[in-house]
Amino acid sequence: MGSAFAAPDPGVAYAAKTPASAELDGTHDFDFALGTWRTHIQSLDKPLTGSHSWSSMEGTKVSRPLWSGRAQWEEIEAAGSGGRIEGGTLVIYNPKAHQWSQTFVSSDGVIGTALVGEFKNGVGEFIAIESFNGRTVLARATWSEITRASYKYEAAFSNDGGRTWETHFVAHLERKDP
Repeated sequence: MGSAFAAPDPGVAYAAKTPASAELDGTHDFDFALGTWRTHIQSLDKPLTGSHSWSSMEGTKVSRPLWSGRAQWEEIEAAGSGGRIEGGTLVIYNPKAHQWSQTFVSSDGVIGTALVGEFKNGVGEFIAIESFNGRTVLARATWSEITRASYKYEAAFSNDGGRTWETHFVAHLERKDP
């Protein structure tokens, strides 16, 4: 007799097959991101100023599972006209809330604000309230276009309570390992 749940397939977005009344278990939502990736990053030079000038970076991102898949640690290194990024990100699943949190830590010791959210229809969207250039803004992280071999990550700010968003960071990732 088969299981109502398909085994996770790393690199592929999926929805658990459950009866409509059952709550979805998002424990494996981030399985697609495991492994080693090449990343091409574009970052807006001066977010929330009306700037249209973008810089580029190239690098590598490595994600490893923690705690039987309930969390992941990713390390990123990238450099280019936008400068250099060295840091790590912890994503961890809260099974009671059915949500993930994402916290970035830079190599110079700055710990970012945790963004919280979930995946729906193959897209992950996380939100936080944070301070940017002395102002309180909304921050959003989005994972989309997820396939076995690639995905897209975007970060955006809103300074009008979420009515409009300005994307300030876009990363296109391609799987480096098999």
